[in-house]
Amino acid sequence: MAHGTRAGTPTWTYVDGDWIEGNPPLIGPVSHAMWLASTVFDGARWFEGVSPDLDLHCQRVNRSARALGLEATVPAEQIEALVADGVKKFDGKTAIYVKPMYWAEHGGYMGVPADPASTRFCLCLFESPMIAPSGFSLTLSPFRRPSLETAPTDAKAGCLYPNSGRAIREAQARGFDNALMLDMVGNVAETATSNIFMVKDGVVFTPVPNGSFLSGITRHRAMTLMRADGRQVVEKSLTMADFRDADEIFATGNHSKVVPVIRFEERDLQPGPVAHAVRDLYMDWAHSA
Repeated sequence: MAHGTRAGTPTWTYVDGDWIEGNPPLIGPVSHAMWLASTVFDGARWFEGVSPDLDLHCQRVNRSARALGLEATVPAEQIEALVADGVKKFDGKTAIYVKPMYWAEHGGYMGVPADPASTRFCLCLFESPMIAPSGFSLTLSPFRRPSLETAPTDAKAGCLYPNSGRAIREAQARGFDNALMLDMVGNVAETATSNIFMVKDGVVFTPVPNGSFLSGITRHRAMTLMRADGRQVVEKSLTMADFRDADEIFATGNHSKVVPVIRFEERDLQPGPVAHAVRDLYMDWAHSA
């Protein structure tokens, strides 16, 4: 029996060759994924008739699977075709979150590593409106992003997200929307849910990828578009002091693409002209690609 994803949210899931409406129960108490977290996923978007960089998201979920010791059993091109099929099941009025996933059913030695031969795949699509680009508040988290030596940070792995979840809960308890997370050596990494940028004297800065966070697909697209538009974009190690002194701050991510920060710690910020320009560049590209 299928169960709804969030009450009343239109949802379709493709698994084992069939589309099932809703949120089918796929993982049992002895599934490796349930008790030892061998899950990876990716998040793409469909909105206003377009699915920006869908091919890259489908390729990345397969890389994530291999990084976690799973088998990438569905070619990226096939995942793309399934997405196109699934989108037709919706009315086209609301943005859709596109979530391909892999997980392991069984374990290997003493049950701990995933058995790659037991890898399963599903594709879940559900309606999820994009957040309005009005902005969000941000505070420094006491929790940090792990390094590759301590967690599978080279994969979009489900096991990484409880850490982000506790960072958000702690930030919201103090009156903020989201949390800025440092890496293990004290440099800024990303927010709990997205990549981060800051602007100083017209130059855009963003943390250089160092293995503590994924260099997001939307991040890369935004950087490419900014540079093509003649804007200087610098990847470097950044500190909290850099962000405290920034003229504007904005985030990029799959869920809502480009969103400004309107409060950082106790400092109020206006949605800046660079964030506005980057969002326009992204949306223009998305609708013309």
